Amino acid sequence: MSTSKEPLVSVITPVYNGERYLAECIESVLAQTYSNWQYTIVDNCSSDGTRVLAEKYATLDKRISVHINDTFLDIIGNHNKAFSLISPDSKYCKVVSADDWLFPECLTRMTSVAEAHPSIGIVGSYQLSGGGDKWYLRTYGLPFDSTFVSGLEIGRKQLLGTLNVLGNPTSTLYRSDLVRSTVSFYPNSGAEADASACIKCLRETDFGFVHQVISFERLHHDRITTTSQAFNAYIGSKLSDLSIYGTAYLTPVEIAARTEELLDIYYKFLAVCAVNFRDREFWKYHKSRLQDAGHPLNYRRLARAIFAKLADLVFNPKQTAERILRRVSPATIEGEMGSADVKFGNS
Repeated sequence: MSTSKEPLVSVITPVYNGERYLAECIESVLAQTYSNWQYTIVDNCSSDGTRVLAEKYATLDKRISVHINDTFLDIIGNHNKAFSLISPDSKYCKVVSADDWLFPECLTRMTSVAEAHPSIGIVGSYQLSGGGDKWYLRTYGLPFDSTFVSGLEIGRKQLLGTLNVLGNPTSTLYRSDLVRSTVSFYPNSGAEADASACIKCLRETDFGFVHQVISFERLHHDRITTTSQAFNAYIGSKLSDLSIYGTAYLTPVEIAARTEELLDIYYKFLAVCAVNFRDREFWKYHKSRLQDAGHPLNYRRLARAIFAKLADLVFNPKQTAERILRRVSPATIEGEMGSADVKFGNS
């Protein structure tokens, strides 16, 4: 596409104290083969050099602008603030997290898929995630020839747990009219609100996919994803999405079966946490998630799950001993301490 024919893409980076990686993020946008974009960096009252660095780049390229929040927002609030600042003339919206980056052909590939099918509202792609010795591919699972899929089919598979290609903002492109259609594009305060937004939109739009690695997610300790993993926020988010959006994709029988499946997984997880004496903050969080999903904490069910877990520990002494040894090994201790870190710093 020539520049004059390229639809405008609004690129946004919500950031808080992201000075360490922000330059690489911005440079990746500047390196795009696609040129018709406007880039807004939303600084969430950072206390490091984020603002100075962002404003430096804004002076070098007129397509870059910097917005400074008057007051500090939570991570989802800051994303929604950034969504509210996209250009009224943009056709597409692309998030790139402050500690991630885009490969040069990212915008070109994603807009090409979207332009080929006007009914597409969301475009996904493969994403490389890594840091140190840990590297892996995310958002895979679609057949290689599937570049256009019914939104109802994707939403259905996502809710049933047979496919996981939604979320991951840096690997996703949104149609701007969907972003502008609501005050809060990310519809809840959960750390997985990006996936919820996709499920919400796919009720009325279709899904495109680029079978190419065109974005990179940096793995490090200061990540919101780490908090989600430590608290197992994903299971609560899946249960909530099923409760809110399930009727658009699934039959009542399917909803009931999937709800029971998720609750079974949830209570087995909670039983493990009870045996390991998780703190009050942990239980407060999960009581709230269950309540919000329409399934208040069932103490009898939790007690049964705890009893089953204790029985497993007693009647499988070899496995229990192996688990204890793994837990006290230096590598495991270091890993568990690291997994407790939180990534609020870069959003």
